[in-house]
Amino acid sequence: MTTAPKPFASGTAQRFLTGITTSGTPHLGNYVGSIRPSVAASKGAGAESFYFLADYHALIKCDEPERIQRSTLEIAASWLACGLDPERVVFYRQSDIPEIPELTWLLTCVTGKGVLNRAHAYKASVDKNEAAGHDPDADVTAGLFMYPVLMGADILMFKAHQVPVGRDQIQHIEMARDMAQRFNHLYGDHLVLPEALIEESVATLPGLDGRKMSKSYDNTIPLFSSRDQLKKLIAGIVTDSRAPGEAKDTEGSALFQIYQAFATEAETAAMRKAYADGIAWGDAKAMLLNRIDQDIAPMREHYESLINNPAKIEAILQAGGEKARALSAPFMRELRHAVGLRKLAAPAAPVKQKSAKAATAGFKQYRESDGQFYFKLVGSDGKLLLQSLGFAAPRDAAQAIASLQQQGEAALAALADRLAPQEGVGPDEISAALKQLRHAAD
Repeated sequence: MTTAPKPFASGTAQRFLTGITTSGTPHLGNYVGSIRPSVAASKGAGAESFYFLADYHALIKCDEPERIQRSTLEIAASWLACGLDPERVVFYRQSDIPEIPELTWLLTCVTGKGVLNRAHAYKASVDKNEAAGHDPDADVTAGLFMYPVLMGADILMFKAHQVPVGRDQIQHIEMARDMAQRFNHLYGDHLVLPEALIEESVATLPGLDGRKMSKSYDNTIPLFSSRDQLKKLIAGIVTDSRAPGEAKDTEGSALFQIYQAFATEAETAAMRKAYADGIAWGDAKAMLLNRIDQDIAPMREHYESLINNPAKIEAILQAGGEKARALSAPFMRELRHAVGLRKLAAPAAPVKQKSAKAATAGFKQYRESDGQFYFKLVGSDGKLLLQSLGFAAPRDAAQAIASLQQQGEAALAALADRLAPQEGVGPDEISAALKQLRHAAD
């Protein structure tokens, strides 16, 4: 018999949200870079944490039903075995929350196509097609194109304040903010604008071949390999040809970096000395095997018991889904009413007006995953009016913004080669927004 899920006591605490795509088997890189720090963070006080299995997202990149089902089981078991406590957090499966695809549609109706045209995944597919001489949209599904909207719905549905991401995901958080601003401008203050929580110190593990550990490179070490499998995989880590007794470099050594991710400071120092003293690669690999297995073996037992009892994991996810729906169902009723999807006899609720400051056009400066700095001009209605190309330094982007604010149309002409035209945006709209900014500054 399962107990009723415990709802959060208030909506005042900071909310954190993390999604895990169910399209593969977790590996050591996932553990070090995401699972371990996220589980540790979930044990802190004063925060509400949401962790979900992003199986809708998996459909974009995987068309193998059995693989998605198996991956969902493996990932759920991995997080639980690594210490995620479903009593302390909301741990749920994305597809168990029907309000998420419904919110996706509402956001689709307020999101400009031009915004989605700049999404990294879509642009990468277009660039790849064009480089090969194919149609730009060859093999690009609407799911891939709309991916940022679904991600926005994931975040905005649960009013997440912060979303832990790497730099390559910052754009998606920016897009979710834009969607929320546009929706709130049209229908009142319903959606919380999320912030990206940049994980600067997240460890990135090298794989067997020295490149970043990734399923794409087929160089991973599955998190819960048996000890025998782990030994065999570690034996395949690429090293150089230095013989026993020859000093070895820790810099650029995949073996050393993986060891360091699991070891204490004292253990790391001892391994560094062993490198300097010319440890044999076979001995170094044996040390790595023992150090990883020291941490993983206790969790491996728990993982195996969970994998062999999928009904238990299903019950945990169902309970988490109930806890999530206790929040999403009433919120979706609020949003449906806000946009006019309401019973005919229901009174129309007055739209909450934005403050004068929030209703003003404004510039936003940010950094993308390519390391360059960008800015955009957003109208008072949340519409994207101007988008810059990349600047090498933040000062350069800030100077361009200052010129536009002070000189208006004159600066617009001077910066023409640094600005990307937006579909459906006329010069009058841009001029009006710049004038509004100048009047607000007077």
